[in-house]
Amino acid sequence: MSQEQINNPLHGLTLEKILTRLAEHYGWNGLYEHIRINCFANEPSIKSSLKFLRKTQWARDKVEALYLKTFK
Repeated sequence: MSQEQINNPLHGLTLEKILTRLAEHYGWNGLYEHIRINCFANEPSIKSSLKFLRKTQWARDKVEALYLKTFK
């Protein structure tokens, strides 16, 4: 195991688990208030949000940062 993964607080968490937990905690409107991404405002779902976040690194970085701020 590399040193990077040992110190990675998100190691072992999938993007789906992160997004699901944030959506349960904040709700979609709350997520949109924290991170202004249209996939959280216009007919949001886990599936559509995951599709966008997997293709858009800057958005994924914001979601991961919010997760760390909220739960770690």
